[in-house]
This record gives sequence, C-alpha cells and structure tokens, in this order.
Amino acid sequence: MPSSHTLESLFAAESIAIIGASPRPEAVGGRLLRNLIEAGYRGRIHPVNPKYARIGRRRCHPDIGAVDDRVELAVIATPAATVPGILRQCGEHGISAAIVISAGFGEGGAEGHQRQLDLLAAARAYDLRVLGPNCLGLIRPHLGLNATFGNNQALPGDVALVSQSGALCTAILDWAEPNQVGFSAVVSMGDAADVDFGDILDFLALDARTRSILLYVEGVKDARRFISGLRAAARMKPVIVIKAGRHAAGSRAASSHTGALVGADDVFNAALERAGVVRAYSIEQLFSAAQMLSSGHRLRGNRLLILGNAGGPGVLATDRASELDLALAQLAPDTIAALDQALPAQWPRANPVDILGDAEPARYAKALDICLADDGVDAALVMLTPQGMTDPLGCAEAVIGVEHRGKPVTACWMGQKQVAPAWSRFAEAHLPYFHTPEAAIEALDYLAKYHRNQHLLMQVPGSLSPHAEADIEGARMIVEGVLNEGRDTLTTQESKALLTAFRIPVMPAMLARDANEALVAAETLGFPVAMKIASRNLTHKSDVGGVRLDIRTAAGVRAAYRELLDGVLKARPDAALDGITVERMADTRNARELMIGVVRDPVFGPAISFGAGGTQVEILKDRAIALPPLNALLIDSLIERTRVSRLLRDFRQLPAIDRAALTQVLHRVSELVCELPEIREMDINPLIANERGVIAVDARFVVAPARGGPDPYAHMAIHPYPAHLAQRWQLADGTDIRIRPIRPEDAEVEQSFVLGLSEESKYFRFRQTLNALTPEMLVRFTQIDYDREMAFIAVTGPEDAETEIGVSRYIVNPDRESCEFALVVADAWQRKGIGSRLMEALMRTAHDRGIKRMEGEVVARNQAMLALVARLGFEKRTHPEDSEVRVVSRAL
Repeated sequence: MPSSHTLESLFAAESIAIIGASPRPEAVGGRLLRNLIEAGYRGRIHPVNPKYARIGRRRCHPDIGAVDDRVELAVIATPAATVPGILRQCGEHGISAAIVISAGFGEGGAEGHQRQLDLLAAARAYDLRVLGPNCLGLIRPHLGLNATFGNNQALPGDVALVSQSGALCTAILDWAEPNQVGFSAVVSMGDAADVDFGDILDFLALDARTRSILLYVEGVKDARRFISGLRAAARMKPVIVIKAGRHAAGSRAASSHTGALVGADDVFNAALERAGVVRAYSIEQLFSAAQMLSSGHRLRGNRLLILGNAGGPGVLATDRASELDLALAQLAPDTIAALDQALPAQWPRANPVDILGDAEPARYAKALDICLADDGVDAALVMLTPQGMTDPLGCAEAVIGVEHRGKPVTACWMGQKQVAPAWSRFAEAHLPYFHTPEAAIEALDYLAKYHRNQHLLMQVPGSLSPHAEADIEGARMIVEGVLNEGRDTLTTQESKALLTAFRIPVMPAMLARDANEALVAAETLGFPVAMKIASRNLTHKSDVGGVRLDIRTAAGVRAAYRELLDGVLKARPDAALDGITVERMADTRNARELMIGVVRDPVFGPAISFGAGGTQVEILKDRAIALPPLNALLIDSLIERTRVSRLLRDFRQLPAIDRAALTQVLHRVSELVCELPEIREMDINPLIANERGVIAVDARFVVAPARGGPDPYAHMAIHPYPAHLAQRWQLADGTDIRIRPIRPEDAEVEQSFVLGLSEESKYFRFRQTLNALTPEMLVRFTQIDYDREMAFIAVTGPEDAETEIGVSRYIVNPDRESCEFALVVADAWQRKGIGSRLMEALMRTAHDRGIKRMEGEVVARNQAMLALVARLGFEKRTHPEDSEVRVVSRAL
C-alpha cells in the first residue's frame, strides 16, 4: 500500500512557491508571503511574479519553471483566468499540490464554471491535488506553515479545524489566540473543486499531531464521500461538526406526512449520528466539545455526580443535566456513610454534594475520592466558587491528584481573576474545565452523545437480513408498472401489495367501483369495516372527508359509498376517483397509533422516520430519523429517541406492545429502501401496534426512476455490509473455506492472523518489523467503508470460532478510477489456491464498482507473489524510487 498520503505535500511541504507574490503588504500575494515568514516557516520559500526581480531579500522568479529547486506546494494568488495554465506549469515542474486562493470559478456563472472545469482538467492531467479555489489557505502551526492571507497566526495545538468558510476561520483564529486554543491544522476549503472533506478527513485521521477534528459545514456536495471520510476519521479520533443553515427559509412541497415533517437538518443529524461524530451549535460549544472529547475520557453510563462548595451552582448544573437527560447518580449508603465521616454535619447528604463554602483542598480530594469509588457514579463535575476562605489553585491541584478510576472528571471553577491560575493548571493536566455550570454539563452531554454515536458507528448491517424472505423481484415489478404508466404515486392497493412483498403485515383491502361491490367486499372481509376514497391525486383522505370507520351493517356500507363519493367530489371536483377501498376494521384494543416514513433527502438519500401516528401527526411532530441500512440495535435507538416510545411499554391498564414485531417491520422498511432506489417518499400511517403484533392500516408511496450505475446502493449515503459477496469453496483435502468481506468484529481474528505470520511474511506485507497491529491499525483494517475500499478474509473452522488464513484488500485512489491492493496468506496455507481466490474476489468487486485499474507494490524477492499476480495478468516494473520493489498493475 502507499507509504504516504496523497495530501502529504499539501500538509507537510518542505518547499513552497508563492505564485503572485507581491512586495505590497495589502496585496493577497504580499500577505501570503508575510504570513509564511512571520510564522517561522522552516522550509524554502520561492516568490514567483514576473513583475519583480526581488521581494525583500528573496529572489523573485518570473514563472514556476525558473525555480531551480524541487517545489512541493504552490500557493496561487493570480487572476482566475491564469490559474489553469499555471497549474499545468506546476504539473510539468513536478509539483504535487497547490492551494488556489483566487476566486472567480464555480461561483462566476458559465464562464466561472468553465474555468473550474479547466482547473480540474489541468490538475488531473498531472495528478496534482488542489485545495480551493476561493479559499483562505492552510496553516500547520508546528511547521510554521501559514499559507493564508488572513491577519492571524495560530498557536500550536492538537485540534484540527476544517472550514468551508474562510471568514469563519479568521473569526475562530481571532477568538482562539486570547483563549489559548492551539491547532494542529487549520484548513479553509473554499469551493472544494478537488480536495474535499473526505480527502482532508482521511489525512487528519492518521495525523499524529491531531487529537480531535472540528468541521464547519455549509453544504455537502458528495454525501457518500463526506460520510465515508467522517466515519473513517471518527473511528480514529473525535470529530465535532457545526453546520450553518439549520433552518430552511421555506419548506419544500411534499406529498406525504413524512415529507412535510422531515427537514434536511433532521437528516443531517441522522447522518452525523451514524458517522460516530457529535454536533455543536456555537463556536464555544465546538471547542468545549473538543476539549472534552480529546481528553480521552469515555463514559460507561450517564449517571453524573455534582460536587462543589456552594448550593446554587449545583442547582444550575442539575437543571441543565435534567434538560439534557443526564441522570444524577444515586449515592450508595456506604458512600453517604463515608462522606458523613469526611464532611461537616451540615452537608445535605445527597447529590449534588455540597461540601460547603469553607472547603479546603483536602476536603475536595477526600470527598471526590469517596464519590468516584461508588459504582453508581459514571462521571463527576467538580465545581468551585471563590469564597473568602477558598484556595482555587490548591483545590484544583487536589482534584487533579485524585485517582479518577477511569471515570471522566470535569471542573467548573467559576469567576475570573481568582480562578485563572487554576484554569491554567487544569489545562496543563489535560483535565477539561469550564467557566459556567451549563457549559460543563453540555460538555459531559457531548461525551454521552459521542459514546452513543460511536456505538452506532460500529454497526454495519447488510441491505437484507440473513433470513430475508422479501419478494424483491415482485416489488420491483409493481414499481416499474406504476412508472411505465407515467404515474409517481402508488394506489392504496399497490402500496399495500408492495408492503406485503416485503412481508410487512397489512390490513386486507378490496377495491369497489359501485355500492354492490362495496357490499360484497364488506361481506367477504367481515364486519365491521372501514371505507376510504381511492384516488391517485388525493394525498390525505381524511382532509377531504374521504374516510368512514366502524361500519357494521350492509345498509351502512351502501350509504357510506354514496356519501363518500358525493362528499369528496364536492370538496375536490378535480379529484380522480378510482372507487372506494373497503377494509376490515383494525383491532384497536390496547392500540398505539404509530407512523413509519421514508423521505429521500437530496444530499443523503433515503432516511427512515419513526414516531407517533394518526391524524394529528403533523401537530405532534414526534419523530426520530435514521439512515438505512438498519439492524436491531439501530432500530432500538431510533424507537427510544421518540416520546411515544414510553407508551409502548406497560402503561397503566395497557400491556406492552409486541416490540419484536415492530422491530421486524422497521427492519423490513430498511430492506425496502435499500433494494428499491425508486422510492422517494413513503408513509405507513397509522401502524397499529398492541400486544398481539403490528399491522399497517394505510400506506402511501411516491416513486421516481432510479439513476442507473454499477452500484445498486448508490442512492444511499452509507453502504450496507455486502453480505452477497461472501462465497464458500473447498480445498482438495475437503477443508471448507469461506471468503467474505471483513467486519468490525473481526479485530481479534485479524490480530491473531498477523501474530501468526512469519517474520518474512510480515515484512513482505508491511515493509517493516511488526510484532502486532496497533489499535489504530486494527481500526483501519477492520472498520472499513465498503464504498471506497474492500477487504476479503479467508476463514475456516466453525462460524463462532473462525480462524483467518488470508486477507486481500484494496483502497480506491483519489481519482476514483484506480485502486491499490495488498494480499497476504498465512504461511501454513500458502500454495493451496487461497491467494488466487482472494485476488479474484477482489478484482471482480473492484471491476463491478467501476474501478478501471488495480496496482500494488511487491518486494522483489517475494517471488511467490510476483508469480501469482503474473498468472492473474498483472504487469510489473521496477519502482522508480526503490529498486527492491516491483510495481504491479493491470487493467480491470
């Protein structure tokens, strides 16, 4: 695999050319040059501008070709029209990265759009990566690399900031310096014509200088790459996102309840949850979350202890904790008894623990130590107000010195002048501290959300459950039939047939075109019945009086038929009426009315909503959103995030609903939207749930033609686990072998596999001495994104105790048309055809994903591997920088 990231030259350039450099301090080229010099850049700087022979003490070159040095990074601040030509010159000069400061590209109308296409064409012709255009630039403080034209320098630190807004970067930098916040990197993306969020997150995920990543997002162009990058980075370190434009100025037209209820921001939140990141809503919250999450603390639960030397701040903290659903820990009797011995008699003997205003450092230390020993305490907030006898710095030292027992401890030292030295001491000790109780509680809530979302990140459900019985082909034929007729909305009968194809229980219904047919339907289904207008252009039947319920007699059926037709035609003369549907009345004893919906977000694709149903659904607005594919854990999380979830358990005289049946329906809906990309909107409302099961009473689908392509799941932001790629075969001696895509839970078998390799095999695979995979490597190897990489493992033995005997993997290159591969087979299992099988599975999958070329690096003395890839049609050549390595490649 490649030894360095493709953005290495962007983030760690040893020589930089400033193209458009200027001696004028007010010019963009002048500020770029000044910032690099004032930041103390330790590399080589080459000004380029044909107008000047020298700028200061530096020689100024007329063009990049005149620079007699190897330049790694070009920073371009020239008129937009000149940029494509300059990029071609940079490519010819061997430069591998550029920052385009210039504006006037994608946002400049047709002319600007064409310039951007020219820019990309020039960059791709030379494999040159471009940050921008129309960006502030990039800062790497530990290198003294400030390639921006702003007025701020950045302090070194371990937080990376990536922003689509250059103006916000300057505002944050201006805020950060007096607040002593440092950065590992600051990146302004601008128009992101080439280098996007996914690329930058890939780099920062592996950057040793970065402990946490902050993103400011205004819009997402490529949801799959954005989510892929987020998920990859979040597996390695905390990622916190702040997004502009949370509230749309207007609502889009929607033909379903779900479409009216679910907004783009709801779906964005759902995407962040599945990506394992947390969201902030202000710049202060952004850095509070970063401080908390980068501390390395992890929550095992949400039971919080609040301890301080005053009652009022404890009440404020308790109120905010209650608002955020953080529970106060119930102190054990032994804990209260121990505190009785350590604290004055006046302490309130409850949580919050008020250790009183005269508390000295020793009392803080003793009380905190006792509380953290309580198994019912998951985290602690320690507070201080500077009173007459208070020693803020000494108390801070006491808190830092207590054994925290692996539990998060957060400090809130309120005030300013008297507590400032304590703040500095907390910062040195990497103990998160805050100035107000509310901010401290919010930071702990971010920790709780992070813990939950990391758990969601680990879920990799497939598109179909292992025992799926769905009639996918039949469902597709129903949808295709509707589209072929030029319709976009399914009738009630078609909608229920679609649900039935995916084994979702529905209330039987029959279509009647006159009163006698309605009567026959009612007698066939059995009384009592419900009657509903059947129309292809009426979205909500009850809004036009198109529903009659609990009809118990034959005469009532005939009367209702005529009343429904006459009433609807009077209310909506333009309605296209197909007749009346007759349904048996649902058993509503102990029933809860629920709703399951699907909406197609223009960025993130299908999103599934769940919540309270019925006719008041848009007033109640009780719903939670999740991105498919779903599994049981994700479904449980979705349900529990609604208010109606509390009514699904035993409630007064109502027995608990059949939760397993509800989970099954949500699982089937997930399968439906995975397998049918034509689905644009769906409502199941109401879904009646009680202790005997669940049943869909009414349903509605909106469809549209799907975009074709090699990836059947291109319509989804998160690629499902590709279970369909698994295969079985048998060695000549009868040994059963399974080849399947790797999963996150394979970390242990992957580690055992590497430990069992010979030293030679380890060197052939990793090109270094390696005893075991580091935790970071295990995450990278087992928690993969199936959209842009693939790893197949060959395993044998029982499925609950598998032994890994080989692995092949590829990672898609930034051009999205080629990939790098690697292969290793356990020493004892070599020369049995396993390597060939693994490579064939890898090549077939890459081809099906639209990858055109596969290449890899093989140590020259690894003759067995070279012979294998030769048999598979790979060509080889000597590596241009290492004669001991062969580059092998073949077209797919």
